[in-house]
Amino acid sequence: MDNEIADFVHYLTIEKGLAENTVKSYERDLKQYYSFLTNEYTLHEVKQIERPHIKHFLLSLKEQNKSTASISRIISTIRSFHHFLIYERLAEHDPSLHIETPKKERMLPKVLSSEEVESLLDIQGDSPFDLRNKAMLEMLYATGLRISELLSLELDDLHLTMGFVRITGKGGKERIVPLGKHAQKAIEDYVENARSQLEKKKQSDALFLNHHGNPMSRQGFWKVLKGIVLKKGIQKEVSPHMLRHSFATHLLENGADLRAVQEMLGHSDISTTQIYTHVTKTRLKDIYHTYHPRA
Repeated sequence: MDNEIADFVHYLTIEKGLAENTVKSYERDLKQYYSFLTNEYTLHEVKQIERPHIKHFLLSLKEQNKSTASISRIISTIRSFHHFLIYERLAEHDPSLHIETPKKERMLPKVLSSEEVESLLDIQGDSPFDLRNKAMLEMLYATGLRISELLSLELDDLHLTMGFVRITGKGGKERIVPLGKHAQKAIEDYVENARSQLEKKKQSDALFLNHHGNPMSRQGFWKVLKGIVLKKGIQKEVSPHMLRHSFATHLLENGADLRAVQEMLGHSDISTTQIYTHVTKTRLKDIYHTYHPRA
């Protein structure tokens, strides 16, 4: 089964063109699946897998208190894997057929208030790190980028004179997202006054660099964000994705068109964007009950 998993990973990378993190997630799920099948049933060939084996594996995930979202993702991975095996004629039947996906719990995304965003983005100082950090956070909030999209940006993706940035999102899809004047200024300051000092002699195309002159990593960004949140005294657990949620929610609260927000976020399905309308309604109710004298 190791060979089939390797073939599937190659298919996802080369033929489907999925992002590296997405492929790693598929591979991680399948290795967990394979480990269970070998340990519980000593199965080593995909042709031996039957529906009860999969159901037992899913039951074991539930007993481990895996979230509904995690189990749904793993089921999707298993289905894709078995479809691939049929397509490649590596198996004759699909044991994942009719495996039910648990209903997802509709979790409302957590967002920052406008005041919290203002505090987070109020980064003073003119060191290369201050200018870089302000540019990264201003861009995240101004564009609603995913952290992977932000960190994969290159200098050529910037079109500052026209006020937009070109994004390559999931599945290699490109989109154009406008930059606000605050983000535009922060990025200009960083590129003109700080980036060359961080780049040193490495000649990198990446927009955001660390102190070694290499492209900023996810771990590096998390460390920067955590330090700023701590310094500002913000009590919420702030994540890069929370800035994306805040971007969408604040736009809709101020009357933005849902389709336009969908386009900027890079959502293929508008139902994914619609969850932010529920957030705005919830926030309005909270404000009403807090401030209305007869609520």
